[in-house]
Amino acid sequence: MFQSFRLSMAWLHTWFGLTLGFVLMVVFFFGALSVFDREIDRWAVPQSRFEPQPMPRFDTILRPVFEQMQPTKEAIAAMAPRVNGPMPEIYPVIERMGAYTTHRDPVLNLFVGFDVPNAKDPEEAIWAYRTIDPRTGESLPDDRLKIGSEFFYPLHYSLNLHWRDIGYWVVGSAALVMLAALVSGVVMHRKIFREFFTFRPGKTSQRSVLDLHNLTGVVALPFHFFFAFTGLVIFAGIYFPVGHTQLDPLHEMSERLEAAETGLPHDRAGVSAPLASVDAMVADAQRRWHDKGMAGEVGFLVLQHVGDANGYVSVYRAGTDRIALTGEGIHYKAATGELLREDPAPGFVDNLNEFLTGLHLQHFRHWLLRWLYVLGGLTGCVCIATGFIFFVEKRKRQHAKQGVQGARLVDALAVTTVTGMVLAALGMLIANKLLPDSLPAGWPPRGDLEQYAFWASWLLAFIHALARSGPVAAGLLSPAWAEQCRAIAVLAPLAVLLNWIITGDHLLRTLSALYWPVAGLDLCLLASAGVALLAAAKLKRRALAAPATNKAKTGAAHA
Repeated sequence: MFQSFRLSMAWLHTWFGLTLGFVLMVVFFFGALSVFDREIDRWAVPQSRFEPQPMPRFDTILRPVFEQMQPTKEAIAAMAPRVNGPMPEIYPVIERMGAYTTHRDPVLNLFVGFDVPNAKDPEEAIWAYRTIDPRTGESLPDDRLKIGSEFFYPLHYSLNLHWRDIGYWVVGSAALVMLAALVSGVVMHRKIFREFFTFRPGKTSQRSVLDLHNLTGVVALPFHFFFAFTGLVIFAGIYFPVGHTQLDPLHEMSERLEAAETGLPHDRAGVSAPLASVDAMVADAQRRWHDKGMAGEVGFLVLQHVGDANGYVSVYRAGTDRIALTGEGIHYKAATGELLREDPAPGFVDNLNEFLTGLHLQHFRHWLLRWLYVLGGLTGCVCIATGFIFFVEKRKRQHAKQGVQGARLVDALAVTTVTGMVLAALGMLIANKLLPDSLPAGWPPRGDLEQYAFWASWLLAFIHALARSGPVAAGLLSPAWAEQCRAIAVLAPLAVLLNWIITGDHLLRTLSALYWPVAGLDLCLLASAGVALLAAAKLKRRALAAPATNKAKTGAAHA
C-alpha cells in the first residue's frame, strides 16, 4: 500500500488525527480549563466567594443538614415497580451519607444515598445532593450550576454524553488515537531535534503552520503522551469492566470476602443503633495522622449503614501534601466510636495507579505545576488546530477544482472546534450573569438554561463557519476565523463587565483583595480578548496583502 513504513505512518497520523482530532480539541481545551474548575465555580456562583474552609463539625453543623435531605418525589416514583393495581408504598432508607471538599473549595458538597428495598431494582439507590456554606451550614441555591466542576470538568472526559456512557467511549477512543498519532508523528519526523527549534513565521502559510504544528507537538510530547495514557488508566474500569461482566458471579463473593478481611460490615444488621460523636472520631483520626507526620485536614467523610448496628464512619485525609491520590482512611464503629481499621499502605500496583491518577488529577498543592498543566493543554490545542489548518490548506484548491466538499467541511469543523468552542464557553459565562436568580414558574432550572446557552452558541458558531467557508485565495484562511476571533474579542470583555455589574466584584476590588479565583478568570478573559484581537488583525493584514502577492506570483510565472 505504501512505499515505506514512514509513509504509512504519515497516512496514519493524518487520518487518525483528523478523525478524532475534533474530540481531542475539546478534551485538551476543557481539560486545561478544568485545572481551575473550582475557581471558575466561584466566578459563576457569587455565593461561594469566600476563602476555602476545612471540614466543619459534624455533630453541630452537618448532621442537621443531613437530616433535612430527602429524595425527590420524582426519584421515588422512578423506583416504583410496575404492577397492576394500586402502587405499593416506597420507603427509602438512608444507607450512606458523606461530605467532601478540597483545599480549593470554599463550599462543602454533601450527598445522601437512600436504599429502596421494595423498589423494582433493590440494588439501585436514590441520591440526594446539596452544597452548603461550611461556616454556617446554610444551603446554596440548588439551581446554580458549578460551571467549572459540574460542566467543563466532565465535558473533557465524557463530552457530557451520559447515555450508555457513550461519551467515555468516544473520549477513550480519541485517547488511543492520540497515542497512535504521537508515535506515528515521531516516526514521520526524522529530524525531531531540529524541529524543536524551528519556527518560520515569515514563510508561506502552509510552511509556518506546519512548523508550529511540529514545534508544539515536540515541545509538549511527554505531556501529551502522559495525559492520554493516564486518562485511559483512570477509566480502565469502564473500558474493561471485568468485575461486572465476565466475573459478575464472583463480584458479590469478592465484596463479602473483602468485608471479612477488613472488618467493615458489608450488610446492615437490621438492628437500629444510635450514632456516637463523629467529631470525636474525626479528632482521633487527625491525631493518628499527626503521629505519622501527615497533614490532618479531612477531605472525605462518609457514614455507611446509617442508623444500623453495623454502621461505621470512614474518615479520609485530604492528602494535598503528596501526589498519590491516597486517603489513609480510618474507620470507626458508628454506634460507639470504636476503631475498626486503619487502611494499610497500598501495594506496588495500587500505589502506581494512585500515583498516576493523582498526577493526572492534581489534587495536591502546587500552583506552578497547575499553570504548567494549563500551558500543556493549550499547547495541545495549538498542535491540533494547526494540524487542521495544514490539512485544509493543502487540499482546498484541489478539492474546489474537483467539486469535492471535504476540505470545506473540515475547515468549518475546525473553525467550530477552535474559535467556536471558545465562543460557546463565553456564551455560557455570559448567560450565567444575565439569567435572573429566580425564574418564572414552569421554566427549566437555571443551570439547564446555562447549558442550553453553551450548546446553542456552539451550534451558531458551526452554522456561521459552514456558511462562510468556501474557495479562498491560496494562503488565506476562511473569513470565519477572523470573524469569530472578533466575536471573542467582544464577548470576553463583556463577560468581565457583566461580572462587575451583577456582583460588584470589579478587577480593582478583586486585585486589591488578592482574590485570585475571580480576578484570575477576569484577567484570563481579557487576555483571551487580546489574543483574539491580534489574531483577527493578523488575518486581516494577510487578506489585504494576498491579492498583490498572488498577482506578483502570476506575473513571475508568465515571465
